[in-house]
Amino acid sequence: MSQSWRSGFAAYLEPRVVMVMLLGFSSGLPLLLTFSTLSAWLKSEGISRTAIGVFALVGTPYALKFLWSPLIDRLPLPVLTKVLGRRRGWGVLIQVLLIAGILALGATDPVRQIWLTAGLAVLVAFLSASQDIVIDAYRVEILDDRQQGPGAGAVQAGYRLAMLAAGAGALLTASAFGWFAAYATMAALLGVGLAVLLLGPEPEIKVSAATMERERRAAEYLEARPHLQGQTAKVAAWLYGAVICPFADFMARPAWWAVLLFVIGYKMGEAMAGAMANTLYIEMGFALDEIAWVSKIFGFGATIAGTIIGGALVTRLGMMRALLIFGVLQSAGNLFYVLQAMAGHNVWALALCVAAENLTAGMAGSALVAYISGLCNLAYTATQYALLSSLTAVGRTLFASVSGKLADMVGWVDFFLLTTVVTLPALLLLPWLIRQQGRVASKPG
Repeated sequence: MSQSWRSGFAAYLEPRVVMVMLLGFSSGLPLLLTFSTLSAWLKSEGISRTAIGVFALVGTPYALKFLWSPLIDRLPLPVLTKVLGRRRGWGVLIQVLLIAGILALGATDPVRQIWLTAGLAVLVAFLSASQDIVIDAYRVEILDDRQQGPGAGAVQAGYRLAMLAAGAGALLTASAFGWFAAYATMAALLGVGLAVLLLGPEPEIKVSAATMERERRAAEYLEARPHLQGQTAKVAAWLYGAVICPFADFMARPAWWAVLLFVIGYKMGEAMAGAMANTLYIEMGFALDEIAWVSKIFGFGATIAGTIIGGALVTRLGMMRALLIFGVLQSAGNLFYVLQAMAGHNVWALALCVAAENLTAGMAGSALVAYISGLCNLAYTATQYALLSSLTAVGRTLFASVSGKLADMVGWVDFFLLTTVVTLPALLLLPWLIRQQGRVASKPG
């Protein structure tokens, strides 16, 4: 093994990278509780395919979290910010509320209280998206440039470990003890992230000279206006720095609109397929415990391998090249759902499907996280990362919400073929972005 390969994998043992993995676990736990695990719960209660597909809309806060990210980025909390710091104070508050929300969701009856179940699922998704804002900013800020690739792999590994817990763990617990016990167990596991934030360091605030100058000019302009003096001017200046500057900074970059389109489309096919995966398995005749053992636990090894390999290869291949290679593999991975739909109740086909999809999705996920992290100005980490990661959630919410209807209309085979090709526009956009990046880099200082 070459020195570069060894150093890439050794970075996963560094304390801050390990912390990032544990925070990734906390970040990933709530997602499936409002996504595929919730879908399995609804399906087991006799809820229709179309209604289950519509339930994907409860994840809308993940796509809109950039709207309130400036508040989390800049607004201090009474007592908590002073005691724990900006990032950790917000993180601890949100996680405590999230634990309470998950317990309340698990206590509902989807058959008799479908609207209450939906409302609490939206609340959990909102708190989970808010948690992601804090954790993503914390991760980017405590890692140096050399650690960003392994950090992306570590956070994805922790995230996928949480999906094992919230997927297989929740299904097995529900099968043995009921759905409330499953959701209560997941709420308790959030204590992992809570401990990291309570015991970990607070990141230093890093602001470039150009960023400070932009905000200083805005503050002077506002203070010079007769009707914007005193406290009013201070509030206006704060809003400018917290809300306007992060987006203005991002849109000053070349081809920023193409970056947004790419981020939206890169994981769309995987999200659409994932929204219907458990429904497919149940309709193929698999019991909950079979899905747990094969789909979740067997796939866990492939997922962890994908995220770790992907994170280590980002530095070796280069960011853009890794995105392209892993994106093609990710799209090809969805073809194994077609094989599963044709094979029916076949455990070996299920194992192959899960291994292929999880391996390729893990590699692509690590590359995308590292790419988004590198785009952020550290003065606006929470807001800019929230904007970009929100766009990755569009496929999981708005587009995935019609996946049940599409499956009803065209059948399983054609539906999963569609999810294989829906990512192609983003992959075709990537070579153009690579050329644009090369032109910017080649321009004289």
